[in-house]
Amino acid sequence: GVFIEMAPSGPSALRSAEVPIKTPPPALPTAPKVPGMSGAVRWFGCAPIVAVCVARETGSYRRIERDCILRRAQGTGMGREGVDRYGVMGYPVSHSRSPVIHRLFALQTGQNLEYELLAVPPGQLEAAVREFAEAGGRGLNITLPHKTAAAALADSLSERAGRAGAVNTLDFREGRVFGDNTDGAGLMRDLTRNLGLRLADLDILVLGAGGAVRGILAPLLAAAPRSVTIANRDVGKARELANEFSSAVPVSACRFKEVPRSLHYSLLINATSAGLKGETPPWPQSSISPDTFCYDLSYGLSPTPFSRWCTAQGAERVVMGWGMLVEQAAESFLLWRGIRPDTEPVLRQMSITA
Repeated sequence: GVFIEMAPSGPSALRSAEVPIKTPPPALPTAPKVPGMSGAVRWFGCAPIVAVCVARETGSYRRIERDCILRRAQGTGMGREGVDRYGVMGYPVSHSRSPVIHRLFALQTGQNLEYELLAVPPGQLEAAVREFAEAGGRGLNITLPHKTAAAALADSLSERAGRAGAVNTLDFREGRVFGDNTDGAGLMRDLTRNLGLRLADLDILVLGAGGAVRGILAPLLAAAPRSVTIANRDVGKARELANEFSSAVPVSACRFKEVPRSLHYSLLINATSAGLKGETPPWPQSSISPDTFCYDLSYGLSPTPFSRWCTAQGAERVVMGWGMLVEQAAESFLLWRGIRPDTEPVLRQMSITA
């Protein structure tokens, strides 16, 4: 199908909506015709600022990207002289609101850029990143399932990316690739600045042991909580992280069903995708009390399965990861453009949209 996202002129008037249409207006490009693949075009802004070809389920990033480049050459408004190109690579990425966020940042700061959704199946990241950079791309965000693999593609890493062993931001300059991880900074800014939490002396439970957890552990520990427990279905991965990140703050590991009942968790962070595909979630009921603040790194236009579960368990407050998404994007934008956008109006806009 074809989707349109409209942005009336002026930052204060910005709204975002996804509206399926049967036949696009004549000026709009159609979805790429790639054998064995369905597609979508996303259109951001009232002018042809960004048109994005998005793969679904299967297919080649290379085939889609060539199709998009061809459409730019035919006058869709993409790839114009002086417009810097960015994007997010993951699988899937069709749900991502990152293009909306970066478009709002660009309008606010007067930056001339475009931002694309790029679906890259597992095992194809290296070729996709290389092709994007060779085509003149300036930077990429990296999301699931590629954050750990992206770290190996960088010529150099920031201190926080090196500590995490995972990358969510790539910057291309002078033929070299710089990798950073803005997830932890984004989460901490949302928790402490936007939501007003004080993490010192709290017992924190983190669900999951993947690349997202790698990105948030060091900043969480720097806030001096009393303890951090990592629970995961595969306890080996949780123990590996606990051993790697143990510091002055005790970090322990366990299976979901073995979460200690003796601890009172003030903060519960979900970094798993459990429940999103309809499977029975493994979240431990013993982890929630009436005083527990629950934070889901995932986000959605409606409450996520984790959010609904926490509410049903009687948690004090349940928050989805919209704030982290915006704040980590601002950190990436700062790296790419040298200016940090004001996230407050964007957070307000996203809350209206969501």
